[in-house]
Amino acid sequence: MTTKPTRKVTLTPSLADLLFTTVFLLLFFTNTSRLLGDGDTGYHIRAGEYILRTRSVPTFDLFSYHTPPIPWTAHEWLSEVLMAAIHSRFGLTGVDAFFAALLALTIALLFRLQRSYRADILLTILITISALAAFKVHWLARPHVFSFLFMVVYHDLLEYWRREQGTRLALLPPLMLLWVNLHGGYLGGFLLLGAYLVGTLVKTWWAKGAERRVQWGKVGQLVFTTAVSLAACLLNPQGYRILLFPFRLVGDTYIMDHISEFMSVDFHQFAPFKYLLLLLIALFAMGRRRMEVTELVLVLLFTNMALYSARYIALFALVTAPIMTRQAGELGELREGRMAAFFRKRSENIMGIDARARGHLWPMMALCLVVAATCSGMVRHGFDEKTKAVRAAEFLLKEKISGNMFDNDEIGDYLIYRTYPTYKVFFDGRSDMYGSTFMKEYYQVIKFQPGWEKILDKYRVTWIIFDTDSDFARFLLKSKEWPLIYSDNVASIFVKDVLQNQELIRKYRLVRPASYRTETEPAPTQREL
Repeated sequence: MTTKPTRKVTLTPSLADLLFTTVFLLLFFTNTSRLLGDGDTGYHIRAGEYILRTRSVPTFDLFSYHTPPIPWTAHEWLSEVLMAAIHSRFGLTGVDAFFAALLALTIALLFRLQRSYRADILLTILITISALAAFKVHWLARPHVFSFLFMVVYHDLLEYWRREQGTRLALLPPLMLLWVNLHGGYLGGFLLLGAYLVGTLVKTWWAKGAERRVQWGKVGQLVFTTAVSLAACLLNPQGYRILLFPFRLVGDTYIMDHISEFMSVDFHQFAPFKYLLLLLIALFAMGRRRMEVTELVLVLLFTNMALYSARYIALFALVTAPIMTRQAGELGELREGRMAAFFRKRSENIMGIDARARGHLWPMMALCLVVAATCSGMVRHGFDEKTKAVRAAEFLLKEKISGNMFDNDEIGDYLIYRTYPTYKVFFDGRSDMYGSTFMKEYYQVIKFQPGWEKILDKYRVTWIIFDTDSDFARFLLKSKEWPLIYSDNVASIFVKDVLQNQELIRKYRLVRPASYRTETEPAPTQREL
């Protein structure tokens, strides 16, 4: 009599497991992978292959033709090794599945942290959905996903320590050792530690007698944990230089002002971050619970970061979602009326089912399904030829164009993945490596500023591959010095009218790019003049 109901409850997933399963499967079983929407994935894989092949972490650039080689801080080397290892066995489909699992795990752990506050389940779900929408744009197969996961885990462990006075702080230094070798976002862990340290110091200041001695002990625990975590950061191929990298990047104002992901969010466009921020303000305006100092520091710190740069919106969402959930905990008790009673009853029912759920059957089944689909080849993911220079890269591999290219960062990223070492690029997504001086020259060219031709001569550029639908490509189309030899809806290739390119010009010269033709107009042959 008692086993049958228990079996039903066991098969019912918890909300966290349901969230993991839903996100994981939706990200993986798609016609076009959204996780492979950024070409940076490609150069990370090739960098990881180099590390595995040579058993060394590069300190100078591998993928561009610039001489002398540019110094490169490969701060994501461990992530790149993992990506390369997965890619060697399962291809881009495996890389997609791996990062889909990481994102789903991050979201499930975030929801579990929120549920620990015992707030109204419907409000918790609303906050979770708002947080996910705010940083969905950053759901990509790139090493920063590791920082998302570690931010949630760090926050969870610090909250457990603050509430339960447990010993889980001992886990933070080993986690930092992994984090610092996976991604440069490890600095987020120290921001969390700093916020909790400030909050504990203020609490110590207000405490009296025996309580003050207890709080001083907690301050000592945090200081010791921070010091050991800082020491753990030194255990990386770059040594102490890894500690300088985030500050050097943020301190380069030209990069921060010209790279889209570093710039502030445009509130004139649809921005889910704006609504998450408004929800945060509304919850604190309606709630009667006084915000703790630690929470205040976290909210102010990460709100400032998110307003300064869209890159930090994800961290804002992951850090403030638990704080908002805790603030919303008392709102359920304030609601009155028939409608409020209806929602309260539904929340209690859902919470009861969630509390009785056992095991992790659904996530395990989802993992098995994705592994089977990946290994069998039933699902295959790759870079989308509608947005990446896939066909142009195949043309380049066929023709083996000689000389130095000029390209943009996204095309450069894909060319590194598909054509390295046959071709080396002018520019790619590693803007932190190239630096502001180089980027000024890049923008001088694509904006046709005075002296742009001299920049191309400086780097001995003899051919250009660039976005077909761009002002730069349209400008080149009008130039007799740069004949067009290839064009599709993504990328166009121009060669300089010099002796070494005459055979290519004779063989492939085009009149206009693919994007200039109407849908009813037949495509020209590659010999069209």
